[in-house]
Amino acid sequence: MKLSRRTSWFLTAFGVWSLMIWTTFVKNLWKDSAGQAFTNGDHSQPTAFFWVHLTLAVTSFVLGALVGVVGIRGLKAGRTEG
Repeated sequence: MKLSRRTSWFLTAFGVWSLMIWTTFVKNLWKDSAGQAFTNGDHSQPTAFFWVHLTLAVTSFVLGALVGVVGIRGLKAGRTEG
């Protein structure tokens, strides 16, 4: 399958954006200013809220990385053809 250069750039940008957003999300989850992620603020006692949101973030991080890789591969393929 061939990707247009525009699509490849979009996928690459989406991958980078996704990595930045979800990394920030996990950092904020760890800081937990609302007191929902850890029992009594004790980082050794994560709550279900923490595990659900960490799973969401890790899954989205991996999918974003894969989308970015597809975009980069599309850019490389277009460069070698043209």
